[in-house]
Amino acid sequence: MIEITTETAIIGGGQAGVPLARALAAASRPVALIESMHLGGSCVNFGCTPSKAVIASARLAADARRAATMGIRIPTVEIDFLAVMDRARDLVARSKGELDASFAGTENPRFLAEHGRLDGQEEGLFRIRAGQTLMRARRVVLNTGTRTAQPAIPGLDQVPVINAENWIALREPPRHLLILGGSYIALEMAQSFRRLGCAVTVLQKGGQLAEREDPDVAAVLHAAIERDGCRVHLNADVQRIEPAGPGVRLHLSSGSVEGTHLFVATGRRPNTDELGLETVGVQLDEQGHVLVNNHLGTNVPNLWAAGDIRGGPAFTHTAYDDFRVLQSQFLGDGSDSRCRIVPYAMFTDPELGRVGLSEAEARKAGKPFKVGRQNMTDSGKARELGKTDGFIKVIVDAETDTILGATALCEQGAEVVQLFVELMNTGGTVAMVRDAIHIHPTLAEAAKNAVLAASSD
Repeated sequence: MIEITTETAIIGGGQAGVPLARALAAASRPVALIESMHLGGSCVNFGCTPSKAVIASARLAADARRAATMGIRIPTVEIDFLAVMDRARDLVARSKGELDASFAGTENPRFLAEHGRLDGQEEGLFRIRAGQTLMRARRVVLNTGTRTAQPAIPGLDQVPVINAENWIALREPPRHLLILGGSYIALEMAQSFRRLGCAVTVLQKGGQLAEREDPDVAAVLHAAIERDGCRVHLNADVQRIEPAGPGVRLHLSSGSVEGTHLFVATGRRPNTDELGLETVGVQLDEQGHVLVNNHLGTNVPNLWAAGDIRGGPAFTHTAYDDFRVLQSQFLGDGSDSRCRIVPYAMFTDPELGRVGLSEAEARKAGKPFKVGRQNMTDSGKARELGKTDGFIKVIVDAETDTILGATALCEQGAEVVQLFVELMNTGGTVAMVRDAIHIHPTLAEAAKNAVLAASSD
């Protein structure tokens, strides 16, 4: 058994843990980073990096198929599925290689490629066991992320399952992909796999796709993926699952559906069950997330949690911002906190960029508000691009004229919504957009027109 002592032990090398380890080491503060699987977390290894690469390939295929509408004739569009997936895997390997190399052989931060587990406290220090190493640390940061939550459906454990972690290993296109779930991962995968030539059926338990979003958003997304050729079953109550020859059969409350592959995208669960948290008394919520305050501290002094395991918005950009909060606690004045405006996106086509309150959330809050909307069919730039699906919608406080929220469901929606992100972070009002000159023709001009619609409401 090797015994070492350090000031900070970081369990989990995700988007908060990696930069935090580097920042502490750069400040000459002793730090150890413990990661049992992959540095970089879900984003680098099976999330953002490979999925957006595959989505880009699928989008290119879709654009090629509609090229005739733009006066360009492309006789055939051939999909090399293995090449698409290899490109995504190559991007992952490059990022992983750079991360691994940056921690190879360093004394500070000290890197342990092991599973880290808390083992109580002694004399004011935490004990952490990592393989054959017993580590003692004054403070501990947890950054272990989440994994796919398996729904409790009889027979699910009897069939092969594709999920958000292992899909990147596919080498042949699923002939007919069944997708359980109708939210962000499910819709991105459904549209991209369909555009890559697979038959796709989406089975959503609820009454609309993207249930967190306003019904008008869900309607556009539903129509978009059906237009691509996906089949959608709403209110799909899966009773049991069984093998069907080389494929799988899902028995619903009414009828059944068969496919060659099953992708489960019904939610995520935090990786907190094998960390020994009970040995130090860390409090969790009902879903297993670590309960933290606005500075990411837990109920146990000197124990912190960052990234998806701390509950709340679970995005790469929020995990990285958790690094900023912890850096402030450990190396700064401690003033930075989780009190922040969090945008997010769904990389479908049209693309969804969101920040702040939705229209439904604004109504529920009971505050007086105005709604401004610009349909993309009325945007000159969208018409020129041939991308007129969707709309831009802005929610404005009726009393202060500040922006409460915005939805950009359009071409490059994740980019367009950034205008509203900056406005909300600076307390900007409708007048700041109304009185500004926007370049014509641009999609940002459509965002301005949405604000103008709210100001004249």
